[in-house]
Amino acid sequence: MNNGVLMILAMGFGLCLLTVAGAQDKPSVFVATSGSDDAAGTIDQPFNTLERARDAVRELKRQGKCGAGATVNVRGGEYYRDRTFELTAEDSGAETGKIVYCAYENEDVRFTGGREISGFAPVIDASVRGRLDEAARGNVLQADLKTQGVMDFGSPVGLGSRLELFFNGKAMTLARYPNEGYLTIDKVTAGKNGGRFTYKGDRHLRWEQAEDLWLFGYWYHNWSDQYQKVESIDADKAEIVLAKPYHGYGYRVGGRWYAQNLLEEIDQPGEFYVNRDTGILYFWPPAPIEESSAVVSVLKDTMVTARDASHVVLSGFTFECTRGSVVSISGGTGNLVTRCTMRNTGGSGVAVNGGTRHSVDRCHMHDLGTRGIQLNGGDRKTLTPAGHSATNNHIHHFARLKTTYQPAIALNGVGNRMAHNHIHHCPHMAAGFGGNEHVIEFNDIHHSCQDTGDVGAIYTGRNWTMRGTVVRHNFIHETGGVKGWSMGVYLDDAFSGTTIYGNVFYKVRRAAFIGGGRDNKVINNLFVDCDPAIHIDTRGLGWAKGYIAKGGGWHMYQKLAEVNYDKPPYSERYPALARILDEGPAEPRGNVILRNVIVRGTPYSIAQEEHNRIEDNLVIEDPGFVDEAALNFQLRDDSPVWETDFERIPFEEIGIEAEPAD
Repeated sequence: MNNGVLMILAMGFGLCLLTVAGAQDKPSVFVATSGSDDAAGTIDQPFNTLERARDAVRELKRQGKCGAGATVNVRGGEYYRDRTFELTAEDSGAETGKIVYCAYENEDVRFTGGREISGFAPVIDASVRGRLDEAARGNVLQADLKTQGVMDFGSPVGLGSRLELFFNGKAMTLARYPNEGYLTIDKVTAGKNGGRFTYKGDRHLRWEQAEDLWLFGYWYHNWSDQYQKVESIDADKAEIVLAKPYHGYGYRVGGRWYAQNLLEEIDQPGEFYVNRDTGILYFWPPAPIEESSAVVSVLKDTMVTARDASHVVLSGFTFECTRGSVVSISGGTGNLVTRCTMRNTGGSGVAVNGGTRHSVDRCHMHDLGTRGIQLNGGDRKTLTPAGHSATNNHIHHFARLKTTYQPAIALNGVGNRMAHNHIHHCPHMAAGFGGNEHVIEFNDIHHSCQDTGDVGAIYTGRNWTMRGTVVRHNFIHETGGVKGWSMGVYLDDAFSGTTIYGNVFYKVRRAAFIGGGRDNKVINNLFVDCDPAIHIDTRGLGWAKGYIAKGGGWHMYQKLAEVNYDKPPYSERYPALARILDEGPAEPRGNVILRNVIVRGTPYSIAQEEHNRIEDNLVIEDPGFVDEAALNFQLRDDSPVWETDFERIPFEEIGIEAEPAD
């Protein structure tokens, strides 16, 4: 979809397209890798650090010279960051005079939290070579990290502290077995919560000398991942004993897992291991080391923070090779992160907490350790919106290190928006929301839910009061899911009051899924090869009865009281919510399924039809698509669908928008 536009944008990601037009009306300072913080900060005598440039802008503001804003121009090059770049309220601009930090004239500016490693040599220590896979012994190289200034190796699995290796710009694999996929639990030998199990195989016999063996797994549910440290292994029984704390949901036969952080399992190019006692990095490079770049992540802190700053712009930078996250914004108003590339991180891309009208626009995020963008803001008690937005971003191959509940974009609070984003290839959810009156529109989402189950491309759950969100005009297609167990828009566990309007679903197992909720609307959507297209169940009357009841584990009644659900503004905005306790709250009532077009697949799986409105839906084999093979699901002018009241979906507008003309 919009392939030409996407190609152009992909070429331009990371470039600052903001100009310094009007520079004669506002001051500019310059930063360069060749500069000095004792210099004047001009283009000919640039500063060397962002901190010095920031302090110079502060001084200009004190002198009253930033009424029209100011620009910090960063020249091309790689800037090593060993600490957070901090912005506060005194670094604010104004609505009509923003403080802009940007890559000068689209030069390639990269901020890295990693150190390049050199001095690789063959492994000659016989005791180490003896532990290596025979096929690897002539290929594995070693380098001493301590002699190159890397002293903190963190935890091999700890988020925010985990040292990673990046080779020619790509994340390498902490040595693991199996190289792809998972082993499974054969028997749980100490009860569900006992932390002991067996598996079928003898690979553990190679791990007798392992110093710090960890397992990653979906131990009980396919939507809950966790790293587990191995305490011991009974070699004869193939029984693995885990160290506490155990997984919160316990362990079950068939639970999926793999072993990692093993010198013995460097058995293919791209795998590495760090001995945390000696500081030696062992690595099988996938290309000649002398012609390549090997970088280990060092920085653990967030790369940029803005606390109570307003009207600040970050544009055109690349942020990479950090153990932590990239940008954190808290408080303030009107900040913008635009045209930045964020890649090869241990944490997230941009996190917004509080404040108003912050935006993330036209950024490219990939190979992130956790989520992409978090937008959290607004007052739920008063239903006051924050107005944050995430637009025209390309986010893919994220949630590498923490796979579940780490969406490309998460909306929380009140009144935030994600629109025109391209999101794909992730293990779990692509987008998530909680709170009220968000808008999720014109997003192209595909190949989500690739490694998990009971998951939605767009997900939320467990609240009667979080109403008013509209999910419209999105293209959700080709989802994954363990054993096909995934959804398109997943309103889980009695979630209510959401509108799903004008979306296109293609090859989604369970497309519009209402898990026992109320007052949801599924209107004017196009479902193609979905199974089923629309689902409503009665879980609140069945297996979830205890969870949803007063005092139950989902705390549904407590959540009602937290927002004064039966008093203004909630009673005025959501009158059906005010009556909920008088109308069988555990029942899926008041849902509207109207004017949808369902092509092939299974149309419905709907319980308690008598309490819901299901009207004017069309089930058809051939609606007359313009070009289904090319995933163009616009309807031809002669489509029989136009004989109904179905409203046209602006399919051509879905995805990243074209750049505005100059």
